[in-house]
Amino acid sequence: MNSNRLVGIILIVVGIVIGFVAGAWLFTNEGLEGPARILGLGIALLVIVAPMVGGGIYLLSMGQKESVTASKAQQQRKLLNIVQTRGSVSMNDMVIEMQTSQDAVKQMIYDLVGLGVFSGYINWDKGILYSSEASKLRDLTKCPNCGGEITLGGKGVAKCKYCGTEFFLS
Repeated sequence: MNSNRLVGIILIVVGIVIGFVAGAWLFTNEGLEGPARILGLGIALLVIVAPMVGGGIYLLSMGQKESVTASKAQQQRKLLNIVQTRGSVSMNDMVIEMQTSQDAVKQMIYDLVGLGVFSGYINWDKGILYSSEASKLRDLTKCPNCGGEITLGGKGVAKCKYCGTEFFLS
C-alpha cells in the first residue's frame, strides 16, 4: 500500500472519529441548549470533519491511481526484460508469460516505443517480436523478413509495405 492511500485512510478515520466525539460531547453536555448544540455540531462538521474526510478521500483516490500506474509500469518493465534478454520471443509466449491478452501486449509495445525505451521489430504474420539495437534499425532500408521497402508508419514506428513487419525505433 502506498503512502497516499494510507494517509487518506487515516484522515478519513480520524475525521469520522472527531465528528462522533464532537457530537457526543455536544449532545451530552447539559449546559448547552438545542440550538447551541446544533450550531456547534455544524461548525465542527464544516471546519474540522469535512476537510479531513475530503482530503482523505482525495488522497485515497490519488493513491489508487498511483497503484494502477505502478502496476502498468511493472508490466511494461517485465515485457521489456523478456524481449531484451531473449532477443526474440513469440507473441503467444509473451501473452502466456504476461498473463494478459495479445491486444494488451501490443499496446504495451507501442507505449514502450512511444516512451523511447524499446527498439525492435515484430512480424505480425509470424507473431514474433524481436529486440534490436536502434543503430541497426536506423540504417535499415530493407525488411529483414522479406526484403521489401520500409516506410515510416508513425512516431518511432516503420513498417514493411509487403509483409506488414513493424520496426520500433527508440
